[in-house]
Amino acid sequence: MATDKVIKGSIERISGPLVVAKGMIGASMYDVVRIGEIGLVGEIIELKDEYASIQAYEETSGLKPGEPVVSTGEPLSVELGPGLIEQFYDGVQRPLKSIEDAAQSPYIAKGIDVPALDHSRKWDFEPRLKEGDQVSQGDVLGIVQETVLVEHRIMVPIGISGKIKKISKGSFTVDDVVAVIESDDKEKHEVRMAQKWPVRKTRPVAKRLPPVTPLTTGQRVVDTFFPIAKGGTACVPGPFGSGKTVIQHQLAKWAEAQIVVYIGCGERGNEMTDVLLEFPHLEDPRSGEPLMKRTVLIANTSNMPVAAREASVYTGITMAEYYRDMGYSVALMADSTSRWAEALREMSGRLEEMPGEEGYPAYLGTRLASFYERAGRAICYGREGAEGSVSVIGAVSPPGGDLSEPVTQNTLRVTKVFWGLDAQLAYQRHFPAINWLQSYSLYTNKLDEYWDGEFDDEWSHTRVEAMGLLEEEDKLREIVRLVGIDALSRNERMILETAKSLREDFLHQNAFHETDTYTSMKKQFKMLATIIKFHHYGTEALKNGAPMNELFNLPVREKIARMGLVAEDSLQQIDDLENVMKEEIAKLVPTGGESNVA
Repeated sequence: MATDKVIKGSIERISGPLVVAKGMIGASMYDVVRIGEIGLVGEIIELKDEYASIQAYEETSGLKPGEPVVSTGEPLSVELGPGLIEQFYDGVQRPLKSIEDAAQSPYIAKGIDVPALDHSRKWDFEPRLKEGDQVSQGDVLGIVQETVLVEHRIMVPIGISGKIKKISKGSFTVDDVVAVIESDDKEKHEVRMAQKWPVRKTRPVAKRLPPVTPLTTGQRVVDTFFPIAKGGTACVPGPFGSGKTVIQHQLAKWAEAQIVVYIGCGERGNEMTDVLLEFPHLEDPRSGEPLMKRTVLIANTSNMPVAAREASVYTGITMAEYYRDMGYSVALMADSTSRWAEALREMSGRLEEMPGEEGYPAYLGTRLASFYERAGRAICYGREGAEGSVSVIGAVSPPGGDLSEPVTQNTLRVTKVFWGLDAQLAYQRHFPAINWLQSYSLYTNKLDEYWDGEFDDEWSHTRVEAMGLLEEEDKLREIVRLVGIDALSRNERMILETAKSLREDFLHQNAFHETDTYTSMKKQFKMLATIIKFHHYGTEALKNGAPMNELFNLPVREKIARMGLVAEDSLQQIDDLENVMKEEIAKLVPTGGESNVA
């Protein structure tokens, strides 16, 4: 709540992004302030007597002691309403394209104040309720077609209920009153299409639901072996060059979510530029429209102010919760939370707080947990009882790939999926470079039940058998390194050959191939089942005397290797491989040998 009294202090000293102001009696923690003559944006993060420690979200060079500091009396908030989709914001929700147009320069001018939403644009508001209807928080008053893919639902604000005294149809700006609600105590509330919400405050829901529905991504190693549920949380740690950003981009493109919020938190500017330039040209696989028509981008790259990285993840998660409250499934990508943690370390050090492990603040784990716990699947407020979800996938960039460092370890304590990236796999050009022996998903058992229902109870045991072969291969490769491949039995050689097929033909996926970049669950099951069937038929044939080298070099192996390139509308080609492999393997079994292959 804004206060009637203007709280005005002055700069005492400046230390990088930290500004200490005196004369701030009456200010509150996390109030937004304007710093200096040019009005830089900042946020109060510590109060001691009349002194306020402020983290500035803009470059502080040029400020000097004695310049004014004015509190807005409000916490750091985001503006929510039609116009968020397709926007490109910085960490404190300033629209970068609008800033460029206003400044007539690609550089962000200090202290520039541009509204997050376009307050001059008119939107067509279509009421869904009528005057006299009784409403409560979360009820959908009407809709606005934000983009061709997103129907923006204008809801009764949190904490308001009563009877609709007036509701209007027509074209309005986000500042125009579209409805008036009279509460039981006869107080009238004007409802506009735009609202503000503090970024550090979780938006409430009617009921939390367990994460038992899969969030499919089209990435085989993820969906089959280490799946994430809608409303789930995942951690993607890995060293430099192991493909964290590529995986984040792939998930943003292909995850089965209706809204995507992509946060570039401290990553390199060229990577964020790739997203900005690429997404408008990417086709949404379910609608054929550009992917940007359901995407919000937030950038706080490595050359932008450090402190704003801390705000960027809260800005993003608040937007995600807003669309969840409309009943949408939202996927949020944060790349990377290590840079966010570094911003915490920077500010903690300048505040002279007692450091924790490796210089990070002692409250690092608490902050990470409070961020990830805002994910979830829920029944939203409103008479419709809509179900929405926020799934959070956070990349972590541990120095030197050391997964024992504090950010990775604290993240692993609160997330349910671990996709561990392996530099060695990346050097071998195996992408996605997710190490199948280190990674895990705590959603697997519940999602196995879901997919068993879709695939006649065959999914879970096929997946478990495939993972068992990969684990067995790791043990056998150690034996091969010690005493050579000739020490292995024929069955063990078959295990190595099948595991190689699983690695190269199933787990390896080309993100830049128009067909291989995305694999439906139906195709994933057919591919995996085909490789496992080859293992069964091959093992049986070896028992009955089939020559090993000829078995491993059958022509059908080439067709199995190219399954990923089979189009989604031509999956019968994969089904036909079973008969082909039966025929080819049967020819290898010596006459009179007992075999059930043919």
